[in-house]
Amino acid sequence: MRTVADLESELGGFGGRRVMVRSDLNVPLDGPRITDDGRIRASLPTIAALAAAGARVVVCAHLGRPKGADPAFSLAPVGRRLAELLHRPVSQAGDVSGPSARAVVAALADGEVALLENVRFAAGETSNDPDTAAALAALVDGYVGDAFGAMHRAHASTVGVPARRPHAAGALVRSEVNVLRRLTDSPARPYVVVLGGAKVSDKLAVLGRLVQRADRILVGGGMCFTFLAAQGHDVGGSLLQRDQLDAVRALLRDAEGRGVQIVLPVDVVASAGLDDPNCQTVDADAIPADLMGLDIGPRSAQLFAERLADARLVFWNGPMGVFEQPRFAAGTRQVAQAIAGLRDGAGDQDEDQRAFTVVGGGDSAAAIRVLGVAEDRFGHISTGGGASLEYLEGRELPGLAALA
Repeated sequence: MRTVADLESELGGFGGRRVMVRSDLNVPLDGPRITDDGRIRASLPTIAALAAAGARVVVCAHLGRPKGADPAFSLAPVGRRLAELLHRPVSQAGDVSGPSARAVVAALADGEVALLENVRFAAGETSNDPDTAAALAALVDGYVGDAFGAMHRAHASTVGVPARRPHAAGALVRSEVNVLRRLTDSPARPYVVVLGGAKVSDKLAVLGRLVQRADRILVGGGMCFTFLAAQGHDVGGSLLQRDQLDAVRALLRDAEGRGVQIVLPVDVVASAGLDDPNCQTVDADAIPADLMGLDIGPRSAQLFAERLADARLVFWNGPMGVFEQPRFAAGTRQVAQAIAGLRDGAGDQDEDQRAFTVVGGGDSAAAIRVLGVAEDRFGHISTGGGASLEYLEGRELPGLAALA
């Protein structure tokens, strides 16, 4: 991928040049309040560096999946937080590429920053409509792709604009790719993968690739119940994808043939439902018919910690339970702490003697913040859960290909 230095050389310097940065600012909101600004913070280095180099920075990003120009999905709160974190004003356009955007961009001086309105307010964004891409490209002289979380989308702002303007990969994208290469190119051993989340169908493809690379795969979250059922166990009213049972059995056979350990929970925290105040810990292979598993149990958390203890490389994607509810958060917290513990003792060990731990974005990244596990205890926290998984599957990410 081309670097920002390559772009600066091609443009003859950044002074007087308008440079679009496609950032991933898709943060969770509670009304107008940002509940987790991690993605905004991760986007700062590239934006700040371009501004410091004299570029007139035009930030482009999406928020949610709006149907039309829905004010509930406006980037206005994001713009205010971005200005606070940058310690500089951020001009905000009232549209994506229309009169307001053109006026705001035209008014920029060297080193100043503007934010376009939610790019998904443009009807042609998600279809990579040529007119939408051309309108965005007309605003700027160069383009920096730094939205790793959107790199698996062939959208106008991720693919169409770099096809029309000199372009480069931002610092965040380059960092993410370098980390993912550590997971795919001659990974350190033992290599342990921890997967959770709701549906096994969402991760079956990446599981098929990880079985070819990892030494152990620890499976929690709602997806573990399809694995348990595939082994013939009763899972009660737990989430179960019956149409995936044969595929899971094939995966288990493949793992066994390769000598890869698939580690499943031995107990779960179960309840009659999310709204039922009563919960109990039961054996994972005999969940009562009237209960559903909503978190891994304490023995499972201990088992997972033991299987992680000697890891040199860890990839974690997906919570172990419904961590948003305190009653079902213990499993995710304990696994997060076990993974974080592999990085402790930084002053006592050389970097190459400690485990390299990767949190694969999405709910896992949100969980460590919600549960209060310090982010600096992990080697890398990805900003793109879906993009990370597709990269590990071996699929080409259109946004990355566009930055070549």
